[in-house]
Amino acid sequence: MRLFTGIDLAPHAIDRLSAALEQLRSTAQLSWSPIENLHITCRFIGEWPEAGLPDLTRALGSLAVAAPIPIHISRLGFFPNPHHPHSFFAGVQSGPELAGLAIAISQALEPLGLAPETRPYLPHVTLARIKKHHAIRAIRERIANMTDLEFGAFDAIAFHLFVSRPTPAGSVYTKLATYDLMRENKTTS
Repeated sequence: MRLFTGIDLAPHAIDRLSAALEQLRSTAQLSWSPIENLHITCRFIGEWPEAGLPDLTRALGSLAVAAPIPIHISRLGFFPNPHHPHSFFAGVQSGPELAGLAIAISQALEPLGLAPETRPYLPHVTLARIKKHHAIRAIRERIANMTDLEFGAFDAIAFHLFVSRPTPAGSVYTKLATYDLMRENKTTS
């Protein structure tokens, strides 16, 4: 099983991102993320044995994290840079609470053998994967002409454990568990 933890976007943020993507999709042939897959990753877990799922869900359920977590989505950009990108994203701004959640998740999973993340946590919403760098020139031009790059603010009150299943049409994300940040040590499936 290929797993990750993440936060759902508020419906108004999804609507605004969807409208922006409608303007951009026709400009380049990229591997565009389906709207239903948009999320903020907290921690990529990777391949995980199904037999180890109860231990993993228990570890995530043990987290006690302050909530709600304020999230603001704005701006568009390219990782690692606009000259040689591999992904196109919407920026996520948040206080220390979101980074704290990512750290807490990582620490909770370390006893299960998951190595700690070595890269700094850079929250974002992946909008597309890029295989050909020249394909983004038209997107950069279209973004330069867009007048509103604000996609909404909301408070995150839960995070989720997702499984990513590859299909010929792209990955399908399914929630395996939901962890309520408003109550300590509670989990629902």
